[in-house]
Amino acid sequence: MLEALWDRRALLVSGKGGVGKTTLAAALAVAAARAGRTVLLAELAPEEDGPSPLAARVGARQAGPQVTRVRPGLHFVRLSAAEGHRHFLERALPARWLADAALRTRALRRFLEAGPALREMGLMYQLLALLRRTRPDGRFVHPLTVVDLPATGHALALAALPQRVLSLMPGGPIGRDVREGLDFLQDAARTAMVLASLPEPLPVSEALTVAAELRRLELPLSAAVLNRMPEDPFTPESRAALHRMLAAHGPHQGWRELERLERARAASVRLSRALRAPLLTLPELHATGPALVEALAEGFAPHPEHAPWQEALP
Repeated sequence: MLEALWDRRALLVSGKGGVGKTTLAAALAVAAARAGRTVLLAELAPEEDGPSPLAARVGARQAGPQVTRVRPGLHFVRLSAAEGHRHFLERALPARWLADAALRTRALRRFLEAGPALREMGLMYQLLALLRRTRPDGRFVHPLTVVDLPATGHALALAALPQRVLSLMPGGPIGRDVREGLDFLQDAARTAMVLASLPEPLPVSEALTVAAELRRLELPLSAAVLNRMPEDPFTPESRAALHRMLAAHGPHQGWRELERLERARAASVRLSRALRAPLLTLPELHATGPALVEALAEGFAPHPEHAPWQEALP
């Protein structure tokens, strides 16, 4: 499944805040780079200022709108609406100096910063500009771009933006670029959406709601990831024996952990049955930050003596 994802041009990682979405995006990018891909890891954050959690997870020294090298095969960028507006003006105006002059105009800058839709359009323009970049021989500079989308609400607003804009401005340079972006997002051969969740009832419910909205927007949900899945040490026989013991003797030490395992198993079954996409489960690991990213990446792209994480079955 991972090889199929890494053959796309863009891998968009979404999910509710707190489910490990940013760590997952970082681990996927690191693993793809280890597997020989040339990867651009892009952060699409609601706020463009301040510290970057994604940059910290991969050890990127700079977190700005310019692409920086992190390690062999892996680069990082923090998408910027202002940088996207610049790319659009450079394409729309006959000379680059006109775009620079326009952006120095205070009234235009205020206009571009005034509405959320204009900001989201700028982010989409920069992403498109990065995806378009080619080398002199015609190959893409970054064949794979992994995008850490913002939390669910912001991500869906961005995903719905192209259709809203096209309904208002179907033609002209704006309509042309927005249509290109929509075609790219809806093309399952080039774009994969990965949805992150946790093995708990509420995150799974939200993940299923997001999956339904992605289907409505005709965006290709290619995989879901159930993060922090607790290890289940029981066989069906030992589990049945344990339940008989609890029924006969009441609560026992460790029964809360058993309840947690039951919730996790139920969440996995519910998600795998309801989704129309493969489900990957990731184990709980005793690590945080960059160490957790490296450990997950090792599972995604293991050395020959290590086994990969398993794909969950309905």
